[in-house]
Amino acid sequence: MIGRVQNFRQDAIADNVADNLIVFDGECVLCSAFFRFMLRHDRAHVFQFATAQSPLGQRLYAALNLPMDDFETNLVIVDGAVFRHLDAFAAAMSMLSWPWRMLVALRWLPQGVKMPFYRVIARNRYRVFGRYDTCMLPDAAMRARFATGGF
Repeated sequence: MIGRVQNFRQDAIADNVADNLIVFDGECVLCSAFFRFMLRHDRAHVFQFATAQSPLGQRLYAALNLPMDDFETNLVIVDGAVFRHLDAFAAAMSMLSWPWRMLVALRWLPQGVKMPFYRVIARNRYRVFGRYDTCMLPDAAMRARFATGGF
C-alpha cells in the first residue's frame, strides 16, 4: 500500500514510538538535508527523529515489511498514522507553519503522477546527492530531538 500504511497506536510495535516521528536514511545526503530542514522549521518540536539504521528505525521497517538495508522511503508518523513516499513528505509539511504547510497539497496528486516522480528520486538519490560513509554524529541539541533508540 502507498501513502498512509498503518496506525501504530493499534500495534504492539507502538510501545515507545512517538506519535509524531520521522525516520530517515542517516547515510543519504538528501535525507539528512530533509532532517536538518525539519529541525530548523519544526520550531514547536512536534517531531522526534530516528535514523533508519538505528534500532528503532530497524524495528519500524521490519514491522512494515520494508527492506532493512535499502531505505527507499522515509517514514513519517503523524498522530500514530504511518506515511511513506511523497505522502510522508506531505504529512511532515502539514505539521509545519506557513508557507511550508501548503506543500500538504502534494498528498492529493494522483498516485500515477507522484509515485513515478518519487521513485526516480529515491532510486537515484545516492548518485545525484551523495552518500555518507556513516551516519552523522549529532550535537547535543540534535541528539535531544531523537527518539529513544533512534540513533
